[in-house]
Amino acid sequence: MKLIRRSRQLHGWPAVLMLAVLVLIIAGCGNGNTAEDPAEGAPQGDLTLVIGAYSVVKDAMGEILPLFADKWQAETGQKIIFQQSYEASGTQARAIAGGFEADVTLLAMEGDVEKLVKAGLVEKSWKEHGEAGMVTRSVVALGTREGNPKGIHDFADLAKPGVKVLYPNPKTSGGAQWDINAIYGAGLKLSEEQEGKKDPAAAKAFLESIHANVESLDKSGRASMAAFEYGVGDVIVTYENELLARIAKGVKYEVIIPQSTILIENPAAVVDKYADKHGTRQAAEALVDYLSTPEAQEVFAKFGFRPVNGQVYAEHESEYPVPDGLFDISYLGGWEEVRTTLYSKRGIWYQVLAGI
Repeated sequence: MKLIRRSRQLHGWPAVLMLAVLVLIIAGCGNGNTAEDPAEGAPQGDLTLVIGAYSVVKDAMGEILPLFADKWQAETGQKIIFQQSYEASGTQARAIAGGFEADVTLLAMEGDVEKLVKAGLVEKSWKEHGEAGMVTRSVVALGTREGNPKGIHDFADLAKPGVKVLYPNPKTSGGAQWDINAIYGAGLKLSEEQEGKKDPAAAKAFLESIHANVESLDKSGRASMAAFEYGVGDVIVTYENELLARIAKGVKYEVIIPQSTILIENPAAVVDKYADKHGTRQAAEALVDYLSTPEAQEVFAKFGFRPVNGQVYAEHESEYPVPDGLFDISYLGGWEEVRTTLYSKRGIWYQVLAGI
């Protein structure tokens, strides 16, 4: 997120006086972090928290942040103002690493937070918050038009002639990496059933057969969903929660959970370097912790996410079918292995793109 400022050159003493007044105004409009500790008395002034998140979580956070602000003000007497940026997860992680000073980040996958750890912005202990650092879960699902006119029942059906498929670009989108991981993993599962062992070559061929029917590669999961809304494609590979959220708003889609698909886990973390710089660590940590509370998890559930809070999940368990072949990232060897195997310059994904 970039702020573009335009200013006119100031001349003479009136300009100097204007600048002096401006400095005084800015000095009086800080975060209020120099006030006494909340335990000793309510802090004075407003606190600004900068949120840098992946696009899919935008709607849920639109309801969660005001709830947290009310809770924080009730406990501390301090009013919080939020500055928010929502982008594709990979894009957002690169922006934060490149100098966008977010205090808190919610990203699509652990690997994007680890990029910030390697950049010296997030502490290695970030998984101590939430459920091992995770605040929501989902699965990769398939969405079709009302009535499922193409007869889609599993990933294999996406390779049928005449089926137009949508998923975003894994270079920019964490959601897309979950999509590709799910398809590739489903290919591995299929090879295990047919050959008795994982066959990477067969899984690659499975991914190739589906990618041949892809209509477009959008920047983010949300952009891909928007294209589907406009009528592009016959089926979209996306987060289950994206489809459930749209259905809740009256859109007529069908949700298909493949027999073998991947469990998605989405992290949140304090961007320690920037939170310390801004003096917002206490509020930033409180927000990240709040995301796992029943109150926040109910909002996430409202928007189709699978709660990480055990109590809330138990209340909604019937809404979330668990397929027989559900697997997590460890089935693919973990994120380090996935980045090397699938997304390195010579990885399987880029071989598929290049047709080699």
